Amino acid sequence: MDMTLEVIPLPVSDIDRARDFYRDKVGFHVDIDQEVMPGMRIVQLTPPGSGCSIALGDSIWEMSPGPTPVPGSYQGLQLCVADIGAAHAELTARGLDVSEPVRYADADGATFMYFTDPDGNGWSVQEYQRRAAEPLHKVLGDLAGA
Repeated sequence: MDMTLEVIPLPVSDIDRARDFYRDKVGFHVDIDQEVMPGMRIVQLTPPGSGCSIALGDSIWEMSPGPTPVPGSYQGLQLCVADIGAAHAELTARGLDVSEPVRYADADGATFMYFTDPDGNGWSVQEYQRRAAEPLHKVLGDLAGA
């Protein structure tokens, strides 16, 4: 049985502010912004080139058991780019307060930069140069065919 990780609910305090931040500052595409059932608004956003989205909702946490996460409590969310210098330039041009890239080692995949959303949810952006020639969807497709 195949399983894919496609949507991560993200705890935020203001859906409109978060939607605008992820759309305008980070460059995510707004896939859905609607009331999907009476009393439940969902905003789903996808990073360009990604197969996984984030979902913002005013009653999304009532649908699953367990505690409701506090806005800003998610840390370690990670985006990958092929060229961190180009990504840094684009994000700062959009007005995102993102750190300078930090190279932790010479290996591909060892350079990161960081930002937080308006609630404090923490993100990293990892440079993985291999993705320029080998997009993840192609690598996974090749693995599935093997």
